[in-house]
Amino acid sequence: MSEQNLDVAVIGGGAAGTAAAIAAKTNGADSVLIVERNEELGGILPQCIHTGFGLHYLKENLTGPEYIDRFVKRIPELGIEHKLGTMVLDLTSRKEILTINRNEGVQRLRASSVVLAMGCRERSRGALSIPGTRPAGVFTAGTAQRLMDIEGYVPGKKIVILGSGDIGLIMARRFAMEGAKVKGVIEVMPYPGGLDRNLQILKDFDIPLYLRHAATFVHGKNRVEGVTMCKLDENGQPTGEEEIIDCDTLILSVGLIPENELSNRAGINLDPRTGGPIVDENMETSVEGIFACGNVVHVHDLVDHVTIAGEKAGASAAKNAGGELQRPVNKIQLIPGKNVRYVVPQIISGARPVEIYARMREPAYDAKITIGEHISIRRRVVKPAETTIIDLNEDRLKKLEGSSQVIVDMTSQEAVTC
Repeated sequence: MSEQNLDVAVIGGGAAGTAAAIAAKTNGADSVLIVERNEELGGILPQCIHTGFGLHYLKENLTGPEYIDRFVKRIPELGIEHKLGTMVLDLTSRKEILTINRNEGVQRLRASSVVLAMGCRERSRGALSIPGTRPAGVFTAGTAQRLMDIEGYVPGKKIVILGSGDIGLIMARRFAMEGAKVKGVIEVMPYPGGLDRNLQILKDFDIPLYLRHAATFVHGKNRVEGVTMCKLDENGQPTGEEEIIDCDTLILSVGLIPENELSNRAGINLDPRTGGPIVDENMETSVEGIFACGNVVHVHDLVDHVTIAGEKAGASAAKNAGGELQRPVNKIQLIPGKNVRYVVPQIISGARPVEIYARMREPAYDAKITIGEHISIRRRVVKPAETTIIDLNEDRLKKLEGSSQVIVDMTSQEAVTC
């Protein structure tokens, strides 16, 4: 078994991983390696041929391939090594990584710092336990996107989309543009789950959106023949009002799950609210020297935020490798409270300004976000589909002095109705 010693090893070569590797290299790390299981860098972005990427970070409106190309090109320019088609088999708390690929076989990597950037995977039909038969024609939205945008296949003609997440809405447009009939988008919540710009797709293509509805049965023997849709009451329980929608394809856009099998193997503490590692303001996990960023920490709604998190983790990893990382001494734990699903980072020092990312449980107008007893921030509107970014500047941090735990709450004068 061959071995290799590194300053920084990055697991995952998507938007988070490439940004982390570039930041690590430009912040003084000599040897930086990206380990990627696909045959190319870029993660999911090469199949995201729609626009909307880079509006915040690059101030440009780019497609997914255009956006990630800006970062992939810099990898060889900076002398960053990358291994493609390489699977990580194990990660230990001692920052030892066991990899395997067809050319080098099994290899052991030892790094001063490790950055986790494995992204997330889609929730499947099995996770939803939808009753019915098991015919062909049930796809996750990401799988359907790859079939259409990379492989060149249209997987169906009459489409029902379960879930109003961004990928599902984007695929509704993609199917409509290819001549398929999108029968509707079914959403169990009383409000849609996608960004406003993607919800506009439904209006542009006259696609029905069924809020407070659930798919309760899949019909068909060899191929999907229909889906039973049931109306839900205010408590999320079936009302008995059912309708069978004739279709040959069911697309699932029902959420993403951070990929944290390796995090578990390394003994990293996970946050049950996000499904990802608990991190501090340096993006360092509970295991010293292991950092995390991107969708492996929490599911982001914009790739621009993924890139920013990757840069922060990469810079911190380089400083750790050089023995220069300033870790929080007086740790303040941020705890999600009323109407707040989660807060990232979960731990801050209170010594320097930091941006925190919060996900709200319900949409609301005239929202008041409180952090502890003395910080109050007003927002005109908040939505679960959009990350709420809160800037904890020096003035606000002074109000947290002496605290070890603070609760982040959200209250509002008026709920958003859809």
